[in-house]
Amino acid sequence: MAFNPESDDIFAMPALDRTAPKGGFPAPEILPDIAYEIVHDELMLDGVSRMNLATFCTTWVDDKARRLMAESLDKNIVDKDEYPQTAELERRCVRMVADLWHAPDPARTHGTSTTGSSEAAMLGGLAAKFRWRKRGGTGTPNFVCGPVQVCWEKFARYFDVEIRQIPLRGDRLTMRPDDVVAHCDEHTIMVVPTFGQTFTGLFEDVAGMSKALDQLQSVSGLDIPIHVDAASGGFLAPFTAPDLIWDFRLPRVKSINASGHKTGLAPLGSGWAIWREAADLPGELIFNVDYLGGSRPTFNLNFSRPGGQVITQYYDFIRLGRTGYTRLQSAIYHVAQYLAEGLTRLGPFEMIHGGNPHHGITAVSWRLRGDQDFNLYDLSDRLRTRGWLIAAYPLPADRQNETIMRAVIRHGFTHDMADLLLADIVRGLEQLAKHPVSTSLTRAEAGGFTHNATAAVPTEKATAVGAKS
Repeated sequence: MAFNPESDDIFAMPALDRTAPKGGFPAPEILPDIAYEIVHDELMLDGVSRMNLATFCTTWVDDKARRLMAESLDKNIVDKDEYPQTAELERRCVRMVADLWHAPDPARTHGTSTTGSSEAAMLGGLAAKFRWRKRGGTGTPNFVCGPVQVCWEKFARYFDVEIRQIPLRGDRLTMRPDDVVAHCDEHTIMVVPTFGQTFTGLFEDVAGMSKALDQLQSVSGLDIPIHVDAASGGFLAPFTAPDLIWDFRLPRVKSINASGHKTGLAPLGSGWAIWREAADLPGELIFNVDYLGGSRPTFNLNFSRPGGQVITQYYDFIRLGRTGYTRLQSAIYHVAQYLAEGLTRLGPFEMIHGGNPHHGITAVSWRLRGDQDFNLYDLSDRLRTRGWLIAAYPLPADRQNETIMRAVIRHGFTHDMADLLLADIVRGLEQLAKHPVSTSLTRAEAGGFTHNATAAVPTEKATAVGAKS
């Protein structure tokens, strides 16, 4: 039956007199308007992305970026012969990012776009493993890190590398330089500081770790490289804390990964892996693909993927430049500091990271002061009723009895939205005071289950799900 928009109401059409297909592959076809309405209406149950302060990812892009994404929908970035200009824009972005991170020779070093920082991190790890093998390394390789995003645990498991994760101790919330050396040996392929820690938003001291490894080499001869996981900080510090030394200005830093779709302001699906010099990416990891027309080198875990994210990242780079990125990223830090100040004034909260650009990313993290009649999971639940998604979760190993909250402030989050959030936090605190949670189970009492801003999850997954996006 034909759909006549002038005489028929879409909600009276026959295809909507039954529920949407949910099991087996559907047999009948339906009109695109009806299919669209079904999917559109189901997605109304999702949260509002700009109110999701648990995610690190871009949730606001301008109209020109949206147009470029739509125009690039059919471009496969791996097909560099068919889409040579998309490949050229990727090469330009690699050179720009290498320059931003002070590579010695940005025009000649190696780098690649990826689907995100997780893929980029694994590429950096693989390059480190292959360099170690090339130097004569045998046995099971390892790498040293602090509390990390789950992609590094995946890297260790998928590529048969031991992860030596330094537990937190005392009042420490990050891996420190004096923690590193004791965990290194002749099987260590790299040390991975996190420049913008997932749990708290704090920067780890890359320069301090480099110095500690210099001292280790002078004593033992072990020459252990650094890979910086700058998933969130890589597109912040160059503009807001340019005097902070963390990148290729340190000769020991051999590779860096970052998310374009986090603080790089690109749409979801954008990441970057950059090596200090061409020699730091072993040639045996690069594949020459010739069955799409021409012969082009590639080094990615994924093969076919859309080119729109790289195209839009290039648009961001040339539209904003250093001046624009500095202006926008500084504005986001100002909002984060404004929110931190407001939270501090409320009384029950103690700041862990208040949005200082020299200390961490554009995030605010906090814990409860002393004993309260509620916990942060309770507050997270109250905020969810107003549409806010803010992660509450335990800290990593050796401090798992401590729960914190973290709000990631991104482009598009304004001072007015911070005021709305603070008002809803006050409302939530008042409701919890008037109507205490009848049963506030501890993680142990709950049988190993806790929950974060979005779902109930097993304790061992809480950090990965609650603290990572």
